[in-house]
Amino acid sequence: MRIVSRALSSKIIRALVLGAACAVLAMAADWTEWRGPHRDGVLINEPKAWPEKLNLKWKIEVGEGHSSPILVGDSIYDFARFNDQETLFAIDPSNGNIRWKQQYPAPYKVNSAAAGHGPGPKSTPLYANGKLYTFGLSGILTCWDAKTGKLEWRKDSSQQFKAGAPVFGTAMSPIADRGMVIVHIGGDHSGALTAFDATTGNVKWTWTEDGPAYASPIVVELAGARQVVTQSQLNIIGVDEATGKTLWKIPFTTNYEQNIVTPVLYKDTLIFSGLDKGVFAVRLTRNGGAFKPQTVWENKDASMYMNSPVLLGDVLFGFSHLKKGQLFAMDAATGKTLWMGPPRAGDNAAVLVGKSGLVSLNNEGQLSIVRADAKSFEVLHQYTVADSATWAHPLVLSDGVIVKDVKSLARWGI
Repeated sequence: MRIVSRALSSKIIRALVLGAACAVLAMAADWTEWRGPHRDGVLINEPKAWPEKLNLKWKIEVGEGHSSPILVGDSIYDFARFNDQETLFAIDPSNGNIRWKQQYPAPYKVNSAAAGHGPGPKSTPLYANGKLYTFGLSGILTCWDAKTGKLEWRKDSSQQFKAGAPVFGTAMSPIADRGMVIVHIGGDHSGALTAFDATTGNVKWTWTEDGPAYASPIVVELAGARQVVTQSQLNIIGVDEATGKTLWKIPFTTNYEQNIVTPVLYKDTLIFSGLDKGVFAVRLTRNGGAFKPQTVWENKDASMYMNSPVLLGDVLFGFSHLKKGQLFAMDAATGKTLWMGPPRAGDNAAVLVGKSGLVSLNNEGQLSIVRADAKSFEVLHQYTVADSATWAHPLVLSDGVIVKDVKSLARWGI
């Protein structure tokens, strides 16, 4: 009996170890927030080979909005305006069945200049430690239980500021770090980059030196400091992650104050862009407690507007708004232009990168797989995946892609 018990125990241990390994692999494959678990647009799931044709597996109506879908475990989460309420959906990826949905009233009048984008949310949900966080178009931040959709807590920035959101609506996506959820609340010239306790919603710190922009922040370790880096309404900023204290600031504004681009970290430099501002890299130096940002290169061949770049090794890829839209590649160390794709590629394109290449979805429903190469531009595959505008990032899976158009969510398989 003792020998049998030991053998059985050994089998149980092996099964537990295997189960734990599988759980880790499953967690590693989760696409938990804006531009993925590292907020850098680098794919963790992708087909081994893209086919000549994609097949539509399912399509469901979820409502308006440009919020990008995320994947956690066996659920897709999508955030949209459905039946005139901001709505969070939990969806079965295999068949498109809705597991649960939660809604709340969120009246919103769209600025006429942004009428074409509709009244749906633009901010991508965030998953962290069993909770989901959504940030609505009018500035409503909500924490939900990811398994059940139960409301945990909610903050409405319009109760704190005269304008609860910027002129064209909230677009920045929340970030989680060390038990906090960091969000830039408020509206033009009056707002606060705020760290909320992720569990309770209590405020840990605020930074109130500028209003919010449309850019989503990253958290980095640079010049000996852990810091939140983002574009605010009129600046590029780095603030201390633990206290919210300003570490450094670069005055930066674009036409109509539309700072949108998510920063990218390349080694010890930060790469930025903006509407008609080119692409440039900044290195931080530190003398005691004083931080100094220095521009180390600048490139005017390309300029990003409503999208953010990606890195693969030492190559920076992105989508420029110049010449009516074109993909580009630059040397991330020097800023040298490596290639420019054909012009007139669209008003916007969401760009991701992986081993299979660049995955570029333009606003006209065209999904392109482009060789991620420093030497030349080459389209490997091209698909039409929607018949209405596509502004959200696609959710790339090992066997296909999830695409959000104006009102629907669709799964395309290989």
